[in-house]
Amino acid sequence: MGWSNERIAAALRVTLPTLRKHYFSELRYRAVARDRLDATLLMKAFQGVDKGRLGPFLKLVERNDLMNFGQTSRPVAAAPVEAETKPAKPAKLGKKEEALLAAHQPNTGSPMGELMARRQQGLNS
Repeated sequence: MGWSNERIAAALRVTLPTLRKHYFSELRYRAVARDRLDATLLMKAFQGVDKGRLGPFLKLVERNDLMNFGQTSRPVAAAPVEAETKPAKPAKLGKKEEALLAAHQPNTGSPMGELMARRQQGLNS
């Protein structure tokens, strides 16, 4: 009782979405069930105290995870890890724009391309 969804998922060795998908109704009514259980246990503990037994109170304390580990409050959640920034993608070009760029960058692997590249270098200088 009182476990976080992350802890329950880890104990069952499933992911959080799987836990929510398959155990939705149990998670939904967990708070109500916890309150009923706490009320029942508290009533039993009071009945035991009336008879002079402190054992039920001790068991009530032992069942609480936080008290077992000497903590007075719930652990603070870890800070979220910052996602690595991805490099910006270049803008997509259309067919006409790609053809225009290709026309300004001749293929130097052919004799005609070499001549065109030399001509462009001469014009740009």
